[in-house]
Amino acid sequence: MSPEPVLDFPLSRRGDVLPEECSWLREKQPVARVRTLTGDQAWLVSTHALATRVLEDERFSLKDTAAEGAPRQYALTIPPEVVNNMGNINSAGLRSAVMKSLSPRADGLAERLRERAGEFIDALLAEGPPADLRAGFADPFSAALHCQVIGVPFTDWRRLMSGLDTAFMTSAHTFEGAGLNWYKDLGYMVERLNAPDVPPESLLGRLGALREDAESAHLTDEMLATVAVSMFGAGAVSTSAFLVLAILALLQHPELIGYLREHPERMGRAVDELLRWNLSIGDGLPRLALEDVRLGEVLVKKGELVLVLVEGANFDPAVFSDPDRLDLDREHNPHLSFGAGRHFCPATGLGRLHAETALAVLVDRMPGLRLAVPAEQLVWRTGFIKRLPERLPVLW
Repeated sequence: MSPEPVLDFPLSRRGDVLPEECSWLREKQPVARVRTLTGDQAWLVSTHALATRVLEDERFSLKDTAAEGAPRQYALTIPPEVVNNMGNINSAGLRSAVMKSLSPRADGLAERLRERAGEFIDALLAEGPPADLRAGFADPFSAALHCQVIGVPFTDWRRLMSGLDTAFMTSAHTFEGAGLNWYKDLGYMVERLNAPDVPPESLLGRLGALREDAESAHLTDEMLATVAVSMFGAGAVSTSAFLVLAILALLQHPELIGYLREHPERMGRAVDELLRWNLSIGDGLPRLALEDVRLGEVLVKKGELVLVLVEGANFDPAVFSDPDRLDLDREHNPHLSFGAGRHFCPATGLGRLHAETALAVLVDRMPGLRLAVPAEQLVWRTGFIKRLPERLPVLW
């Protein structure tokens, strides 16, 4: 009989303080039994070495976490086939269209993003402090990037972003609004797929063009729209959450704002360190064991759920010198914030461009940026796939 879980998971929802359990888990129980929201048991992996192994070893499957009867972190709020969306993309021959659309080197993309960031800052400056930097900057800037990449009008950004609040809820049980939310957004993307003004270089434009190829005759509008819904959702929620917590980290280390303003050429390395430091991945990266596999001193059995604790791995002193220090000049930085192995995030370049552009404009235009409330007064969202403050009130 398996022992009772020693820890309830997920850990703390506050995204600006490393959960106190991380150090203890790495040192005492790097592969620990936990109980998830659904009451299922799972193995929580917290060292960098073991986390990397799980993410790179194909005996640990992402796709199969959606299988019927599999232990779960939380109830599915999207159709099971979407969980392995990149696998679906590969099998349907859509990967080329997706990867071209996600290129950060697309003509004019960097310039357009900088313009958008400036527009949002202009609006905040005109409104005056205090202002909510999440609602006024991080969310719309993330939406602007993904509207352009996907090929939908930016005027629809609020509608699309509001759907993410439901799509990425974490719950012990399924709920009616989740399915309705998914099919509402799917219907929207089907309409846009067939709209006459879809930019040909956008994801929807490239997907629509595939229908003219005889080899893609099996692809339905719903299949193509599923790719767009998934890409917008995963991309927008991830980039916005990272940007909010990256800004918060700088606000809590104000000397670093001046440093980046004086050394804009070091923004790339700084973003890597902010990615390592970032605690937005609040629920672990899930994998299902396809066979018995030994991890450290633990034998993980076929069919068991394994969760990778990214914040454990990214603060592992065996890999990162002085890991509790936010060092924007850190040279050796093999963080796992984009995952690893087969499911390494395909939009890493786009995500870096988004973050580097946003932070460069922000530190240049708002050098006196600071929190408008004590950090302890920030309200952290519960029951969500990301650690995220509901608002980020700032002064300048």
